[in-house]
Amino acid sequence: MTTTYDGIAGRAAQVDATGTIPTENWQELVASGYFGVFHPTEFGGTGGDAAAQFAAMEALARACSGTYWSATVSALLCGNLLRTYGNEKHHDLVRSLVTGERLAAFAIVETAAGSDASTYQTLVRRTGDGFTISGEKSRITNAPRADLAVTLARREVVDDGPEWCLAFVELDQPGVRRYDIPHMGLRGMPWGGIVYTDAHVDEANVIPVPFTELAEGMTWGWLLVSIAAIATAESALAASVRHAKQRISFGRPLAHMEGVQAQLADSRAQLDAARVLAVRAATQRVAGHSAKDLIGMLKVYATELAVEVTQRAVQIHGATGVTQGHEVERHYRDAQMNV
Repeated sequence: MTTTYDGIAGRAAQVDATGTIPTENWQELVASGYFGVFHPTEFGGTGGDAAAQFAAMEALARACSGTYWSATVSALLCGNLLRTYGNEKHHDLVRSLVTGERLAAFAIVETAAGSDASTYQTLVRRTGDGFTISGEKSRITNAPRADLAVTLARREVVDDGPEWCLAFVELDQPGVRRYDIPHMGLRGMPWGGIVYTDAHVDEANVIPVPFTELAEGMTWGWLLVSIAAIATAESALAASVRHAKQRISFGRPLAHMEGVQAQLADSRAQLDAARVLAVRAATQRVAGHSAKDLIGMLKVYATELAVEVTQRAVQIHGATGVTQGHEVERHYRDAQMNV
């Protein structure tokens, strides 16, 4: 398992400019074992511990944020849900995510509701040969490109079981329409919506789940966001340190000026604090503990500090920092997407 992605890092500017993740990135991820670090050997993975998972995630997020989001939502977030709530058929789907053969989306958010799940309207109805699903999910990572979507929905008829369910929906079928949503940062990440109109879902692919359990599972998403924020801020700080050492102003490097030193020191202190919190949270979550409160605090702190650190990076770079295509300009836009 490698924790360096030099090839992917070298293509990060290209990914940002084109909005497309090249095939070479996926090949590098498969060869490195990235998809497998999140899953046990019986699913084709390597069963990485918390340290291995954290290191792999941060390294990829530092190399290319857009690639990180697309790959990690599929392998970690969707893979864990399929593994936790699925049967042997769904375990085969996990294996296909580990090999990189398939790409998954986690379809939860709806246009008018944001994170207020109580107002979600996507509905699963029973039919003679399984179920149909209708509704619209918006601002979904991988929606335009995914092969399948792990979809949060309500059940039309609630027996003694939970009102909510996870529907594992194949996206290449009638009744499914997808669209792209242009976005300011994480440009390589496919992002958009899925419209279901009586799309078919197999009987075995609708899994009733109590919402409290679903909320617990979603903490993986918070952890994913937090690590992305930390990695983006680390990249911005590293660029700032390099620039401050090299840029000569009024006869001396910027790094010799107290105001710049203070900004760099503040960024370093914030990031070290976030890293301590992140390691604690990841260790507890990978061990199977809840860590919901800890991960919630981490998400708030890490995403806010990423905006602050990248903004300082832009200021330290001056006019160069707001030049389209510059590294810190990209990091600043990416940080805004993680909030």
